[in-house]
Amino acid sequence: MLTAPSCSATNALESVATRSSATTLEAAIASRTARVTIVGQGYVGLPLAMAVASAGFETVGLDPVRADQLNAGASHIPDVPGATIDRLRGTGSYRASADPALLASADVVVVCVPTPLLDGSPDLSHILAAGQAIAEHARPGTLVILESTTYPGTTEEVLLPLLESDERVLGESLFVAFSPERIDPGNRDYNLASIPKVVGGAEPRSGELAAAFYVTFVDTVVEVPGTREAEMAKLIENTFRHVNIALMNELAVFCRQAGIDVYAAIRAAATKPFGYMPFLPGPGVGGHCIPVDPNYLAWQFRRDGERFRLVETAEEVNSHMPHYVVQRIGELLNGHGKAVQGARVLIVGVAYKPGVNDSRQSPAIPIIEQLDHSEADVCFVDPWVAELRTRAGMFRAVDLRAALGQPVDCAVILTPHPEIDYAAIIEGSQIVYDTRAFLHSDRPHIHTL
Repeated sequence: MLTAPSCSATNALESVATRSSATTLEAAIASRTARVTIVGQGYVGLPLAMAVASAGFETVGLDPVRADQLNAGASHIPDVPGATIDRLRGTGSYRASADPALLASADVVVVCVPTPLLDGSPDLSHILAAGQAIAEHARPGTLVILESTTYPGTTEEVLLPLLESDERVLGESLFVAFSPERIDPGNRDYNLASIPKVVGGAEPRSGELAAAFYVTFVDTVVEVPGTREAEMAKLIENTFRHVNIALMNELAVFCRQAGIDVYAAIRAAATKPFGYMPFLPGPGVGGHCIPVDPNYLAWQFRRDGERFRLVETAEEVNSHMPHYVVQRIGELLNGHGKAVQGARVLIVGVAYKPGVNDSRQSPAIPIIEQLDHSEADVCFVDPWVAELRTRAGMFRAVDLRAALGQPVDCAVILTPHPEIDYAAIIEGSQIVYDTRAFLHSDRPHIHTL
């Protein structure tokens, strides 16, 4: 006669099942037979998918908007050539799909979806949608890793409750971790493989499995105690940059008023071999990280009844810089007997950084909007960005030679792409306002921040 197992026997069986699930997944990762689905094929997800597929994993890029484009071998990211997509599709290592049902065949799911700010608060709608899709389709024994930047606690407080069920128990038949993305688009010195990968599990086995996954295609994996430490690490990195850029922006304004060459002072400070790291002022901050990520912490502080005053001040300083730039353009034009209204202003570079086609949060947007509002005749050149949507309307890049075919009252260098003919800009513009101190020229009509 069959009898129910004792409590001790049941616990032993559960322990064996847990070890079996984790051990099976670990073996599949080590042998590259684990099937990987990456949710989101944007600036983070697509390079990650290429790295995972190149490491030998069968990889699906899940993205309802870009799937057809990617399967046609067309890349929207400069760091990922279309030829790389075609090669990996040809080997069967990679394919893109819009069908979330494919999550049912995944052993590892990595979530790389946007987490923008909405009225100053984190917008987690994309994480929620991804979590719900995984909960609906993924089978027990799956490793789920969140890479989207967010505030500490999101993985365990928002994503994990969506995934847990009677069949999926954390640490037994469900493994969850957070690993912040550290992609730096356009960086030729550091790529996904060479940038250390921080990993924190919602429980120890999850962290171990996530680390085992990343070490197959990343040189160095850094394990931290849990998901909150991993989430915080990313915010520390970008808050550090945000605050120090704000410091330099504030000093740049002060130094100009005091008749001090701020760039010479920064170069001098940078000769100290310890205790200092140089940052440069600029027209504002842009991209998907620095203008956004520190505000997750500021929001979390406010939610908990506190204030993150340093971040609030940094945000105020950096957000003011586009207005300062427009103010300086007006002063420079006035010095030449010209008003902003009707002046031909050429914006040089509108991407948020050199060598990329990404204009998200670019300071060029508010600068163009304010110039347009003042009725300047404003246009832009950028070899990486064909068009720029602003509240003032859609602006399209112009050919530099054609732009210089008419008198340019003020050329404003915002993003110094190396491909641009700066000699022609210097010769063809009455005023050159170099907000990045890129030109290293002492010609009298060239002005810095």
